[in-house]
Amino acid sequence: MQVLVPSALRSYTGSDWVQAQGGNLAAVLADLDGQFPGIRFRVVDEQGQVRRHIRFFHQGAALTSLDTPLNPDQPLHMVQALSGG
Repeated sequence: MQVLVPSALRSYTGSDWVQAQGGNLAAVLADLDGQFPGIRFRVVDEQGQVRRHIRFFHQGAALTSLDTPLNPDQPLHMVQALSGG
């Protein structure tokens, strides 16, 4: 499946769109980490939860669980929230 990578994480991938395999979000992130070591730690914390500043969207819906099944024919969008003062 095609995965859109936010600009803050493109130093890992070298590209805004990458290919990944997996039947659910956890598997896709594991595949991405195999291709681009360290990227999973940037989006999943030590407790295995998606970090609060990262959001995933697939088929027009926000994903809330790493167990969410994914359609490999549809893109996955990884979005990083911006903050500041």
